[in-house]
Amino acid sequence: MNLNLKMSLSPHIHSGNSVKKEMYGVIWALVPVWLVSIYFFGVDALRVTLISVLACLAFEWLIQKFLNKTESTLWDGSAGVTGILLAFNLPSNLPTWMIIVGAFVAIAIAKMSFGGLGQNPFNPALVARVFMLISFPVQMTSWPVPDALNFSMVDAQTGATALGIMKEGLKNGEPMSELMNHIPETFDMLLGRMGGSMGEVSALALILGGLFMWWRKIITWHIPVSIIATIALFTGILHALNPGQYATPSFHILAGGALLGAIFMATDMVTSPMSKKGMLVFGIGIGLITVIIRVFGAYPEGISFAILIMNAFVPLINKYLKPNRFGKEVKNG
Repeated sequence: MNLNLKMSLSPHIHSGNSVKKEMYGVIWALVPVWLVSIYFFGVDALRVTLISVLACLAFEWLIQKFLNKTESTLWDGSAGVTGILLAFNLPSNLPTWMIIVGAFVAIAIAKMSFGGLGQNPFNPALVARVFMLISFPVQMTSWPVPDALNFSMVDAQTGATALGIMKEGLKNGEPMSELMNHIPETFDMLLGRMGGSMGEVSALALILGGLFMWWRKIITWHIPVSIIATIALFTGILHALNPGQYATPSFHILAGGALLGAIFMATDMVTSPMSKKGMLVFGIGIGLITVIIRVFGAYPEGISFAILIMNAFVPLINKYLKPNRFGKEVKNG
């Protein structure tokens, strides 16, 4: 008797999503952040984004064409997302050649050397950012002061970020009450009137993009909420114990790259855990490490390092917090 029944590998139900659909959804979610960066940083925001995206696309195409000799995945959107996120982690006044170096590190080293999309253990844009921060510390910490509709080609005035002002002031023994006079107010940080990288200045734009991705089911709430809640909890405890030494939770959430990292970087589907419990552990770890680096470390910002450190733990998290297989017997008691 001929048996024509063939059983294919799971999954057997298709959700309708694809890599291309997910990636272009992320790009749409990043549009509000990009528009705000153009509003405050002008022509330089366009320049940095365009160079970063084109360089990432070019390096991916060249490597697949001449080194790996594999079919091009240029238009699945992943290289474009990496280019945009890399640009959003950079100062808007960064020299062109440094942006190209960052794109090479992100695509060639952090992504393609591991086999391409779906096989990289670390977030490519963050690998590039940390590499550039270590290699070009002066250029990577010279932040243009936001100037609405600054479309002139004149070099913008530079200044420290809110986290940098806080870190340096506390190091010099200045009281928190005095430092609060030198940092942007909460409303300014919500809108984007503060120094920083292109993609981290406007909390409202980042939240809007995150809600869009959640609505489109590109991400779930588990990672962003667990990161922000952990940062709020531990900075709140520190502030309650010594308000003259430690900043408020709202400051730590709105200043720096906490929201950019929590919403767009940590939720990368390749480098984050698969299960919801794993996502919560992943997010709590990122939030805790971020607070430790910001408060006790040498760097004023810690979200990038925290995400990369927790990226390394993702295989372990997936191993011990994976969901039960369908049909597995669960023992009660």
